[in-house]
Amino acid sequence: MSKIAIITGAGSGVGKAAALAFLKDGWQVVLAGRRKDALEQTAKESGAGKRALCVPTDVSKQHSVKALFAATRDTWGRVDVVFNNAGVNAPGTSLEELSLEKWQNVVDINLTGMFLCMQEAFKAMKDQSPRGGRIINNGSISAHAPRPGSVAYTATKHAVTGLTKTGALDGRKYDIAVGQIDIGNARTEMAARMANGVPQADGSIKPEPLMDVDHVGQAVLHMAGFPIETNVLFLTIKATKMPFEGRG
Repeated sequence: MSKIAIITGAGSGVGKAAALAFLKDGWQVVLAGRRKDALEQTAKESGAGKRALCVPTDVSKQHSVKALFAATRDTWGRVDVVFNNAGVNAPGTSLEELSLEKWQNVVDINLTGMFLCMQEAFKAMKDQSPRGGRIINNGSISAHAPRPGSVAYTATKHAVTGLTKTGALDGRKYDIAVGQIDIGNARTEMAARMANGVPQADGSIKPEPLMDVDHVGQAVLHMAGFPIETNVLFLTIKATKMPFEGRG
């Protein structure tokens, strides 16, 4: 029996790669994101037909998240996996110059949006039969170590780790497993600039290696494939030679 996954931010980047990996593996996948045309392009590329359901969603809006989960249950009756992937950045802005508006936008999508999706997932998973499911949160290398000029993104990604740990604890009684994938330098539109050089902690500008984003999609699928009594709490996947371990 095919399982059902919701993937947010499925129109591009990591979300698109994950959606294509799940659909290729035979899952029924709800593609969520703000741009309907991008979601439909992902669905078209998958060739999965009716196993791909596009639901335009703004994760920062509670009514939109509720509608996403309602559409999923109305179509397929349950939710087995949620990949909380939607996220934005406010790149290259110093802490003292970051506007409240930009700060709030990052917090609304990266943190509040993930909380809202987790909350609706809990409600659905604890009441369905068979009970339970899995939630995978997109953290980041920035959940561990910041880049210069990234206070909003880094703060939210550190907070995602708190959501993951608390969700994993609170989900036990409902057979809900919550884990986190921390991704470093996947080749996406957001990260493409790294190949041309990005600021380092010592003030220099250096290019950084990137990895194929499809490898991230496969890693998310791997996490989702375990039986519910097993949880990958944290998984770090990164370009082998990107600066992270040690001093660079």
